Amino acid sequence: MDHIKAIIFDLDNTILNRTSTFEGFTQSLINTYFAHLETTDDILKRIIELDKDGYKDKDVLFNELLHELPWAENPPHAELMEFYGREYVRSAVLMEQAREVVQQLRGKYKIGLITNGKTEIQYGKIDQLGIRDDFDHIIVSEEAGVKKPDPRIFKLALDHFGISPEQCIYIGDHPVNDVEGAAKVGMITIWMKVNQPWQDSITTKPLHTIEHLGELKGLL
Repeated sequence: MDHIKAIIFDLDNTILNRTSTFEGFTQSLINTYFAHLETTDDILKRIIELDKDGYKDKDVLFNELLHELPWAENPPHAELMEFYGREYVRSAVLMEQAREVVQQLRGKYKIGLITNGKTEIQYGKIDQLGIRDDFDHIIVSEEAGVKKPDPRIFKLALDHFGISPEQCIYIGDHPVNDVEGAAKVGMITIWMKVNQPWQDSITTKPLHTIEHLGELKGLL
Protein backbone atom coordinates (compact mmCIF):
# COMPACT_ATOMS: atom_id res chain seq x y z
CA MET A 1 0.00 0.00 0.00
CA ASP A 2 3.04 2.27 -0.26
CA HIS A 3 1.59 4.01 -3.33
CA ILE A 4 -1.56 5.13 -1.47
CA LYS A 5 -1.52 8.83 -0.61
CA ALA A 6 -5.09 9.51 0.55
CA ILE A 7 -8.03 7.78 2.23
CA ILE A 8 -11.47 9.29 1.59
CA PHE A 9 -14.54 8.34 3.60
CA ASP A 10 -18.27 8.62 3.13
CA LEU A 11 -20.09 10.14 6.13
CA ASP A 12 -23.49 8.54 6.77
CA ASN A 13 -23.27 4.92 7.96
CA THR A 14 -19.52 5.01 7.45
CA ILE A 15 -18.11 7.59 9.87
CA LEU A 16 -21.46 8.61 11.37
CA ASN A 17 -23.84 5.94 12.64
CA ARG A 18 -26.75 7.16 10.58
CA THR A 19 -29.05 4.41 11.82
CA SER A 20 -28.62 5.38 15.48
CA THR A 21 -28.68 9.08 14.63
CA PHE A 22 -32.04 8.86 12.86
CA GLU A 23 -33.46 6.64 15.59
CA GLY A 24 -32.47 9.29 18.13
CA PHE A 25 -34.14 11.98 16.06
CA THR A 26 -37.27 9.85 15.63
CA GLN A 27 -37.54 9.29 19.37
CA SER A 28 -37.24 13.03 19.92
CA LEU A 29 -40.00 13.63 17.37
CA ILE A 30 -42.24 11.12 19.11
CA ASN A 31 -41.55 12.57 22.56
CA THR A 32 -42.45 16.05 21.28
CA TYR A 33 -45.52 15.34 19.16
CA PHE A 34 -47.01 12.03 20.28
CA ALA A 35 -47.07 12.22 24.08
CA HIS A 36 -50.84 11.78 23.84
CA LEU A 37 -50.45 8.15 22.79
CA GLU A 38 -50.05 5.23 25.17
CA THR A 39 -47.70 3.31 22.87
CA THR A 40 -45.53 4.59 20.02
CA ASP A 41 -43.46 1.57 18.98
CA ASP A 42 -45.37 1.19 15.71
CA ILE A 43 -44.90 4.89 14.93
CA LEU A 44 -41.15 4.68 15.46
CA LYS A 45 -40.89 1.65 13.16
CA ARG A 46 -43.04 3.31 10.49
CA ILE A 47 -41.04 6.55 10.43
CA ILE A 48 -37.80 4.60 10.07
CA GLU A 49 -39.35 2.46 7.31
CA LEU A 50 -40.60 5.48 5.34
CA ASP A 51 -37.21 7.22 5.64
CA LYS A 52 -35.60 4.46 3.55
CA ASP A 53 -32.24 4.67 5.34
CA GLY A 54 -32.00 8.38 4.58
CA TYR A 55 -32.65 8.15 0.86
CA LYS A 56 -36.18 9.58 1.06
CA ASP A 57 -36.35 13.33 0.35
CA LYS A 58 -37.24 14.95 3.66
CA ASP A 59 -39.92 17.23 2.14
CA VAL A 60 -41.62 14.09 0.85
CA LEU A 61 -41.06 12.17 4.09
CA PHE A 62 -42.70 14.80 6.28
CA ASN A 63 -45.62 15.19 3.89
CA GLU A 64 -46.18 11.45 4.20
CA LEU A 65 -45.89 11.57 7.99
CA LEU A 66 -48.36 14.45 8.22
CA HIS A 67 -50.94 12.43 6.29
CA GLU A 68 -50.31 9.05 7.92
CA LEU A 69 -49.49 9.50 11.61
CA PRO A 70 -52.03 10.09 14.42
CA TRP A 71 -51.01 13.63 15.38
CA ALA A 72 -52.97 15.33 18.16
CA GLU A 73 -52.90 18.37 15.87
CA ASN A 74 -51.02 18.51 12.59
CA PRO A 75 -48.06 20.89 12.85
CA PRO A 76 -47.05 23.00 9.83
CA HIS A 77 -44.72 21.26 7.40
CA ALA A 78 -42.16 24.04 7.86
CA GLU A 79 -42.17 23.45 11.61
CA LEU A 80 -41.31 19.79 11.11
CA MET A 81 -38.50 20.63 8.69
CA GLU A 82 -37.05 23.06 11.23
CA PHE A 83 -37.41 20.45 13.98
CA TYR A 84 -35.59 17.93 11.78
CA GLY A 85 -32.72 20.30 11.02
CA ARG A 86 -32.21 20.97 14.72
CA GLU A 87 -32.89 17.61 16.38
CA TYR A 88 -31.37 15.35 13.74
CA VAL A 89 -28.07 17.20 14.04
CA ARG A 90 -28.24 17.03 17.84
CA SER A 91 -28.73 13.26 17.64
CA ALA A 92 -25.49 12.63 15.71
CA VAL A 93 -23.61 9.49 16.81
CA LEU A 94 -20.23 8.23 15.60
CA MET A 95 -19.61 4.74 14.33
CA GLU A 96 -17.67 2.65 16.83
CA GLN A 97 -13.92 3.47 16.71
CA ALA A 98 -14.49 6.03 13.93
CA ARG A 99 -12.44 8.83 15.39
CA GLU A 100 -9.69 6.53 16.62
CA VAL A 101 -9.31 4.95 13.17
CA VAL A 102 -9.40 8.26 11.28
CA GLN A 103 -6.80 9.84 13.54
CA GLN A 104 -4.56 6.79 13.27
CA LEU A 105 -4.77 6.78 9.47
CA ARG A 106 -4.10 10.51 9.34
CA GLY A 107 -0.61 9.77 10.55
CA LYS A 108 0.07 7.99 7.25
CA TYR A 109 -2.31 9.47 4.67
CA LYS A 110 -4.24 12.56 3.69
CA ILE A 111 -7.80 12.06 4.93
CA GLY A 112 -10.90 13.27 3.10
CA LEU A 113 -14.68 13.08 3.37
CA ILE A 114 -17.28 13.12 0.57
CA THR A 115 -20.94 13.16 1.56
CA ASN A 116 -24.24 13.63 -0.23
CA GLY A 117 -26.71 15.91 1.51
CA LYS A 118 -27.66 19.40 2.54
CA THR A 119 -24.72 21.60 3.48
CA GLU A 120 -26.23 22.83 6.74
CA ILE A 121 -27.28 19.36 7.89
CA GLN A 122 -24.07 17.55 6.96
CA TYR A 123 -21.72 20.16 8.44
CA GLY A 124 -24.07 20.37 11.42
CA LYS A 125 -23.57 16.67 12.13
CA ILE A 126 -19.83 16.90 11.55
CA ASP A 127 -19.54 19.78 14.01
CA GLN A 128 -21.86 18.13 16.54
CA LEU A 129 -19.44 15.20 16.53
CA GLY A 130 -16.44 17.52 16.72
CA ILE A 131 -14.64 15.84 13.81
CA ARG A 132 -14.27 18.63 11.24
CA ASP A 133 -10.57 19.08 11.99
CA ASP A 134 -9.93 15.33 11.70
CA PHE A 135 -10.22 15.65 7.91
CA ASP A 136 -7.86 17.42 5.54
CA HIS A 137 -10.69 18.09 3.08
CA ILE A 138 -14.49 17.78 3.20
CA ILE A 139 -16.89 17.88 0.23
CA VAL A 140 -20.67 18.15 0.73
CA SER A 141 -22.73 17.57 -2.41
CA GLU A 142 -25.07 20.58 -2.10
CA GLU A 143 -22.10 22.88 -1.62
CA ALA A 144 -20.20 21.23 -4.50
CA GLY A 145 -23.18 21.29 -6.87
CA VAL A 146 -22.75 17.61 -7.75
CA LYS A 147 -23.41 14.40 -5.83
CA LYS A 148 -22.26 10.80 -5.75
CA PRO A 149 -22.08 8.68 -7.84
CA ASP A 150 -21.30 11.45 -10.36
CA PRO A 151 -17.55 11.12 -11.11
CA ARG A 152 -17.06 14.86 -10.84
CA ILE A 153 -17.44 14.88 -7.06
CA PHE A 154 -14.70 12.28 -6.67
CA LYS A 155 -12.46 14.17 -9.08
CA LEU A 156 -12.87 17.30 -6.96
CA ALA A 157 -11.22 15.46 -4.08
CA LEU A 158 -8.46 14.04 -6.27
CA ASP A 159 -7.72 17.49 -7.66
CA HIS A 160 -7.61 18.99 -4.18
CA PHE A 161 -5.05 16.43 -3.02
CA GLY A 162 -3.17 16.50 -6.33
CA ILE A 163 -3.18 12.72 -6.69
CA SER A 164 -4.21 10.15 -9.27
CA PRO A 165 -7.20 7.82 -8.66
CA GLU A 166 -5.03 4.76 -8.04
CA GLN A 167 -3.31 6.62 -5.18
CA CYS A 168 -6.60 6.91 -3.31
CA ILE A 169 -8.80 4.50 -1.34
CA TYR A 170 -12.48 5.38 -0.98
CA ILE A 171 -14.54 3.84 1.84
CA GLY A 172 -18.34 3.96 1.91
CA ASP A 173 -21.50 1.98 2.63
CA HIS A 174 -23.56 2.47 -0.53
CA PRO A 175 -22.73 -0.04 -3.29
CA VAL A 176 -23.67 2.33 -6.13
CA ASN A 177 -23.05 5.84 -4.79
CA ASP A 178 -19.82 4.96 -3.01
CA VAL A 179 -18.20 1.77 -4.27
CA GLU A 180 -19.25 1.80 -7.92
CA GLY A 181 -19.02 5.60 -8.18
CA ALA A 182 -15.48 5.76 -6.85
CA ALA A 183 -14.35 2.69 -8.78
CA LYS A 184 -15.51 4.20 -12.07
CA VAL A 185 -13.13 7.08 -11.48
CA GLY A 186 -10.33 4.59 -10.88
CA MET A 187 -10.13 4.72 -7.08
CA ILE A 188 -9.49 1.63 -4.98
CA THR A 189 -12.58 0.94 -2.87
CA ILE A 190 -13.55 -0.64 0.44
CA TRP A 191 -17.21 -1.44 1.07
CA MET A 192 -18.55 -0.74 4.55
CA LYS A 193 -21.39 -3.27 4.76
CA VAL A 194 -24.17 -1.74 6.87
CA ASN A 195 -27.78 -1.49 5.61
CA GLN A 196 -27.52 -1.21 1.84
CA PRO A 197 -27.53 -4.58 0.02
CA TRP A 198 -25.09 -5.35 -2.79
CA GLN A 199 -26.71 -5.31 -6.21
CA ASP A 200 -26.05 -8.00 -8.80
CA SER A 201 -25.83 -5.37 -11.53
CA ILE A 202 -22.64 -3.94 -10.01
CA THR A 203 -19.61 -5.38 -11.76
CA THR A 204 -16.87 -3.65 -9.78
CA LYS A 205 -15.39 -5.46 -6.79
CA PRO A 206 -14.13 -3.65 -3.70
CA LEU A 207 -10.62 -4.44 -2.48
CA HIS A 208 -12.09 -5.35 0.91
CA THR A 209 -15.51 -5.61 2.56
CA ILE A 210 -15.72 -4.61 6.23
CA GLU A 211 -18.49 -4.38 8.79
CA HIS A 212 -16.64 -2.33 11.42
CA LEU A 213 -14.16 0.52 10.99
CA GLY A 214 -11.78 -1.17 13.40
CA GLU A 215 -11.07 -3.74 10.69
CA LEU A 216 -9.18 -1.04 8.78
CA LYS A 217 -6.37 -1.20 11.35
CA GLY A 218 -5.27 -4.52 9.95
CA LEU A 219 -5.73 -3.52 6.32
CA LEU A 220 -4.24 -0.04 6.02
